[in-house]
Amino acid sequence: MKRIIVDTGPLVALLNRRDHHHQWSREVLGALEPPLLTCEAVIAEACFLLRHIAGGQDAVLALLAQGIVKVDFRVHSDLEAIRRLVRKFANVPMSLADACLVRMTERDSDSVVLTLDSDFRVYRRNRRHVIPIMMPSSD
Repeated sequence: MKRIIVDTGPLVALLNRRDHHHQWSREVLGALEPPLLTCEAVIAEACFLLRHIAGGQDAVLALLAQGIVKVDFRVHSDLEAIRRLVRKFANVPMSLADACLVRMTERDSDSVVLTLDSDFRVYRRNRRHVIPIMMPSSD
C-alpha cells in the first residue's frame, strides 16, 4: 500500500470552503485511509495560510489530534539532504516544506505526494527520479 504524503495546498483547500480546490480536496482526502503523512513545515504553512479563517488554525491542529494527519519527519535528522535539495532547486524556488516532502519520498520510495503544487512535477527525488503525485488534472 502506498503511503500518502500530504502537502499544504490540499489541507488548506479542505479547510477553506472558498478555495478553488475545496471540493477536489474533500473528495480525495475523504477517500484516503488515514493517517496522511506530512512534516512540521507543512503544518506551519497551513496554519499561517488559514490564520484569517475562523477556526482555521485549530482545524489544522484537529487533523493532527484526530490522527488524520501525522507528522512523520524531523528536519534535524535530514538537514544535509534538505540543504542539498534547496540548493539544487533554488531556481524553482523550493520551500522548506517542499524540500521536506521530497526528502520523505526519498526515504520511502513507495509513497505518493498529494499536492496542488505543480513544482512537484519539476522536483526529483534521489537526484533523477520522478516523484509520484496526486493532484487535480486541471493543474
